[in-house]
Amino acid sequence: MWIIGGLCALLVSTVAYWKKSLTLSGALAATIMGTVYFAAGSLFWFGILLVFFVSSSVLSKFRQSHKEEMEKSYAKTGRRDAGQVLANGGLGMLLCILNAIWPHPEWTYLFIGIMATVTADTWATEMGSLSTKPPRSVLNGKVLTVGTSGGVSLLGSIAAAVGGAMIGGGAWVLTFLSDTSAPIQGRALLLWILLGLVSGFAGAFTDSLLGASIQVMYKCHVCGKEVEVVHHCNKPTVQLRGWLRLNNDAVNVWSSVVGGMVACIIGLYMGL
Repeated sequence: MWIIGGLCALLVSTVAYWKKSLTLSGALAATIMGTVYFAAGSLFWFGILLVFFVSSSVLSKFRQSHKEEMEKSYAKTGRRDAGQVLANGGLGMLLCILNAIWPHPEWTYLFIGIMATVTADTWATEMGSLSTKPPRSVLNGKVLTVGTSGGVSLLGSIAAAVGGAMIGGGAWVLTFLSDTSAPIQGRALLLWILLGLVSGFAGAFTDSLLGASIQVMYKCHVCGKEVEVVHHCNKPTVQLRGWLRLNNDAVNVWSSVVGGMVACIIGLYMGL
């Protein structure tokens, strides 16, 4: 299983690197992660990871030229490095390993919530940046520059809900494929979609709250922009606000934890 998993993960990572969806470090991290998901988990675990990665990569390339200027100012870009790969899939990999050692439904609920969150957040960013109306601060409603952490838009919010719901629906499909003897129940599908939608949206909303309040942000003295990167306009930036250690990747992790907890509560309450 480890060899098969490694080959599958290597194939996907190589294609992603060739398509410039991953940097070299990101491709290496994705290969290791995919191997663990496949070998320690199952079609369910690996499939959910693949749904997130493929859908997010496709959206990142959609109208990419429109997003290029924005990506210069913010840490989250269309080409993910190892840090971004681990921030999005690292917690899920840990849950996959824990489930292999000690199988329990809670690991699955947490995993769905985490993956729904990272998918919702990525979809919101990619689609929200294309909105014809500028985003507004989730804290005070102030109009913000497109791509600013803590900014929300109607298009981005809809994309977040759809992305989370897709993970929930995908989880139901993969669960059914893992046990084809189980009867098809429309109610179960709707509950899984609801699980993904609510937990993903909750996690993405938490990401926006953290981004607008305590995520570290910097100021470029050349162009005057508020940015997430330590270098901009070929010059070092200075810290403007937030906690130094709470960068974009750290915010992704903590918002994923919130999404996972919400999904676990919903899953246990509904008895999925």
